[in-house]
Amino acid sequence: MSVPVVSPPRVEHVREPLGIGTGRPRLSWTTATSSPGWLQAAYEIGLDGDLRWTSGRVEGSEQVLVPWRAADLGPRTRIEARVRVWGADGSASDWSRPTELETGLLSAADWTARFVTASWEEPAGPSRPAVRFSSALQLPSPAVRARLYSTSLGVYTATVNGQVVGDDALAPGWTSYAHRLTSQTYDVTRLLRAGDNELALVVADGWYRGRIGGEGNLDVYGARTAALAQLEVTCEDGSRHVLCTDETWSAGTGPVRGADLYDGETYDARVGWTVAGAAALLPDAPALDLLAAPLSPPVRRTEELAVQEVIRTPAGKAVLDFGQNLAGRVRLTVQGSAGCEVVLRHGEVLEHGELCTRTLRTARATDRYVLRGGPPETWEPSFTVHGFRYVEVSGWPGELDPAAFTAVVVHSDLRRTGEFSCSDPLVDRLHQNIVWSMRGNVVSIPTDCPQRDERLGWTGDIQVFAPTAAFLFDSVGFLSSWLTDLAHDQRTDGGVPFIVPDPPVERVRPPLAAAAWGDASVLVPWDVFQASGDIELLARQYDSMQAWVRKVAALMGSTHLWDTGFQFGDWLDPTAPPERPAEARCDPHLAATAYAHHSARVLARVAGLLGREDDARRWVEHADAVRVAFQRAYLRPDGHASSDAQTAYALALTMDLVPEPLRDASAARLAALVGEARHTIATGFMGTPRIAQALSSTGHEDTAFRLLVQTESPSWLHPVTLDATTIWERWDALLPDGTVNGEQMTSFNHYALGAVGEWLHTYVGGLSALEPGYQRARIAPHPGGGLTWATTRLETPYGLLACSWSVEGTRVELAVDVPAGTTAELVLPGADETRQLGSGHVKLSYDVAAAIAQRWSRA
Repeated sequence: MSVPVVSPPRVEHVREPLGIGTGRPRLSWTTATSSPGWLQAAYEIGLDGDLRWTSGRVEGSEQVLVPWRAADLGPRTRIEARVRVWGADGSASDWSRPTELETGLLSAADWTARFVTASWEEPAGPSRPAVRFSSALQLPSPAVRARLYSTSLGVYTATVNGQVVGDDALAPGWTSYAHRLTSQTYDVTRLLRAGDNELALVVADGWYRGRIGGEGNLDVYGARTAALAQLEVTCEDGSRHVLCTDETWSAGTGPVRGADLYDGETYDARVGWTVAGAAALLPDAPALDLLAAPLSPPVRRTEELAVQEVIRTPAGKAVLDFGQNLAGRVRLTVQGSAGCEVVLRHGEVLEHGELCTRTLRTARATDRYVLRGGPPETWEPSFTVHGFRYVEVSGWPGELDPAAFTAVVVHSDLRRTGEFSCSDPLVDRLHQNIVWSMRGNVVSIPTDCPQRDERLGWTGDIQVFAPTAAFLFDSVGFLSSWLTDLAHDQRTDGGVPFIVPDPPVERVRPPLAAAAWGDASVLVPWDVFQASGDIELLARQYDSMQAWVRKVAALMGSTHLWDTGFQFGDWLDPTAPPERPAEARCDPHLAATAYAHHSARVLARVAGLLGREDDARRWVEHADAVRVAFQRAYLRPDGHASSDAQTAYALALTMDLVPEPLRDASAARLAALVGEARHTIATGFMGTPRIAQALSSTGHEDTAFRLLVQTESPSWLHPVTLDATTIWERWDALLPDGTVNGEQMTSFNHYALGAVGEWLHTYVGGLSALEPGYQRARIAPHPGGGLTWATTRLETPYGLLACSWSVEGTRVELAVDVPAGTTAELVLPGADETRQLGSGHVKLSYDVAAAIAQRWSRA
């Protein structure tokens, strides 16, 4: 009998549980064992440290988000948590390695610090100088425990004795500042010393005071940046010391002459940090009860890329090609005379050989470094981020050395969980592009794009991409954080802003309701729940979810049709005029009504899960009424839609709006339309994520695969043939002659149309959840499209779920991994056979009919 080995327990959805914001954290763990079919029968949790406790043996299989049963933890409480388990086969594990977890400051009463700001009149923006706040602390002996609790209005970095605290970037990130401001907790014990110490925070505009949106909005959340810091130290001699921001702190400016997320950073290395005077208490400072521990991982530098090529443009300019479109910035090492200014201009593409910045609109995306002179100098911006592949360099002293430059990838540090690869190099690159587009658009919040004067949390984009996101990365904490802000920014009548966080500027927050965009309030929590099994998330978001469905129901009235008002519709349908992206072939009111039905149906399921039976009945009845109204208004007796567009059928088929007797006819018409379009894309934001699923689930998988492997424009693979390294916003973002689409709304890093990733994972790769959180999984891979092999892997909350398949002639080779403590349903491709699997590794080899193998081989 194999001895199971238990992982150190995970704490909530936090990878580094220092400064957590709850006194009742849930714990999760995985188990490794070589015993096939192993199932957990019981567990025990043990706590040491500031709280000593054991659960004793608890019978049951729960091992994901296990509720806290010990006493509530108070602020600043540090403990070690261990787990051991027993198997249904009688096996028993040793105690796991411990996980250290520590609560932060849990309430306003725990804070004595106050927000401080500059005491002088600052210049008008954009790109204002950063302000440095500092103070001294004398310690009688070395520190044995020191915690810095800090945040800012703006973005900040902290230093202790000149050494940077932590490895995060752009803290505290972007939240709905009027409702929630995250504070960070740092262990700074090793940075302190006996004697004199200095704590400093440098604060720049960031999202709080910098530019937001293309209208030139400044000071959106406030006119003054501010810092808040509370350093608590325990020394070897037992003494305790606290240093808090107040009016005794100093404030000044220095080398960061200007910093803006859109425009870039200017750094003059000749200038040191100077003290302009005492800091001032911030008038009308945020209430301290708005402070909250982060739910999401911090933004970090996650990867570094070297220059792949130095290009001399037709105009004689030097352009660095890093070979990958990304979100981040450039670190450089340079030597030259004092006052020499190096200028870096960032862009995603070249147009006729020159750096194209037209698509950035008003974002300057330019960093400037002024040399101090002397030995080599290394610099990386701290308070900006750009979307780029290419960087134009000017002002470089001497010969340009590509080794002097490094692209630093910057985004929220989400743990990679899902992988997909296959035999077709173009499809493989497509999937890589999907991953890179997600990485470029998770800088604190889920954004539409990382480069132009926008970078906003558009609800429609993440609504369609959430299932793909939840597979590729552990997105639970990240999206939970964003959903918290969605609920905060939601209107009192249930309306959902188009962007979240919703900046308090009327020009970028029209008080409208739009299908697919507002439905993010319902569908994103549901997608996160499917991936994680976290029912508490549904409970937290329930009022927000119901408010949206109730809002839409009111708009529909007694007709149960959403056939009035503004809609984005099937945004960016390939036939839409560049300047009118909402003009689509699919009737926007058909699409809106379909979404109204889908969200009501999901809400009814959530209400049932939460024990809200009256709500569940109400929303089932409402969804049924909408379904009937949809069929009467938009479906003909022959199964054709009144709006004879691919998106209309894709929505109706995948949202269960087509009566069973008409499904075959509707699906056949969809397949015919795809064929008439030569298997090129004819859908926008609403239809593209669902078109392959609609085809493959109705017996038209060959058509779905032909759509997938198409390389003519518009198609998923056409940009790949043009050396795209991310997903484009428009199918025709780059024209055949090398010209960038003339419409300024042209991003080369937009994940929404990459939502086909979900189909690659669940259909081609075959991995899906039969129960939320994957305690029961389905493994049903589908060869086709000329693919000869595919491998799909997912780190579920229980461990690794994986499927690899290959086809050679009529021979199928299949390898499957099911994590301990779970079961899976395996559907053998081409064999019309289903098997029930316990945990473990399974390899199968069998033959299929020649006709099936031949069909799979057709590209």
